[in-house]
Amino acid sequence: MSAVTAPVRAPMWPMLVRQTWAEFLKLWRVPAFSATSLLLPIVFYAFIGIGQANETLTGTHVKFGAYFLASMAVYSVANVMIFSFGISVATERGMKMDLLQRATPMPPFVYLFSKCITALFFAALTLVVLFPFAYFAGGVRIDPSAWATLASRVLIGSIPFIALGFAIGYLSGPNSAVAVINLIYLPTAFASGLFFPKQLLPSFIQSIAPYLPLHFFGQLGWDAIGAPTDGTVAADWLYLAVYGVLFFAVALWAYRREESRKFT
Repeated sequence: MSAVTAPVRAPMWPMLVRQTWAEFLKLWRVPAFSATSLLLPIVFYAFIGIGQANETLTGTHVKFGAYFLASMAVYSVANVMIFSFGISVATERGMKMDLLQRATPMPPFVYLFSKCITALFFAALTLVVLFPFAYFAGGVRIDPSAWATLASRVLIGSIPFIALGFAIGYLSGPNSAVAVINLIYLPTAFASGLFFPKQLLPSFIQSIAPYLPLHFFGQLGWDAIGAPTDGTVAADWLYLAVYGVLFFAVALWAYRREESRKFT
């Protein structure tokens, strides 16, 4: 009686490294994503932040330049997460890449994990560009620990937005993903106070802001540079985690719905 030979599986680590490099090159070679992700926060900072950088926020000792640096750090990192996942997943679905990957030995988690690593790398890259610009052009001077706290908080706090982008990528088509993301992301960024302090926004928008995930994400950034916030850091992390669970649940449901439609 002949023994049954177990299927040979490719080593996970080399597969993850190669797939991550491929994901990085794919995004880097698309100027509409790579250039926009790196330059758009600087453009916003140049137009809005520099002219008021030395003004002190009312009732605080915090300069507007530092406040807007935290806002743009939050905006740019969340923007990378949502756009890199939302648009790339929707585009690859439209190109039937998910069907092609079923014929390869690569497990789905390698595909998804490589996208997460690539998105986090691009998010960190936006901070590498934004921080020096704010320092030299905006004259932002905060403690070294504040720079490190801001960077770590926005990178960790961006994880729920990976799931949001993933959900959008599976719930929208390749031609509508950009419009859907802009329709969702830009209004909530403005309403959360990322471009202007909330007290300068209309009262009805101020009443909406405390329920938006970018509001809690923004508060983590503002607290890192010493600006006053509406709650505690622990509460902001908790609410952001709740949104993360919700986004991941929607993303998982959308993924399984897609799988059942195509492969069952």
